[in-house]
Amino acid sequence: MLSLPYLLSDSARLLRRAFDARVRTLGMTSRQARLLLILHVTEGENQGYYAELLEVEPISLTRMVDRMEEAGLIERRRDPADRRAWRLFLTDRSRCVIDQVRDSLTGLEDEMLAGLEPQQREALGQMLESIRENFSNLRPLPEVTHG
Repeated sequence: MLSLPYLLSDSARLLRRAFDARVRTLGMTSRQARLLLILHVTEGENQGYYAELLEVEPISLTRMVDRMEEAGLIERRRDPADRRAWRLFLTDRSRCVIDQVRDSLTGLEDEMLAGLEPQQREALGQMLESIRENFSNLRPLPEVTHG
């Protein structure tokens, strides 16, 4: 049997691939879709916070946000505590797009967990949460549906 870290990592890679393929049908990248889903849960943080969650360099996030802002999906607002920083917010248009993202992801969880009984699914969720907590930083990560 392959090692558990390898199996978990490879499963995550395959899940990301399936996620990417589904949101690509909406004309967006997986990072754009993930940013919208994260913003839906944790709106109004500074760009650095989202760059950290998406594991991208701040400059890469800035470019992505530029494009999303031009498309009317994200609104930047000055951070009242730091004139150099921007906070990110959803727009009315992006709230509709989030529904489309969620619709495109319908069935992904069932596809991923096919063949597992309800008790196994619940146990897997609890185990993955424990693993996530083991690796989490002090700052808690937001929960993102289908993220």
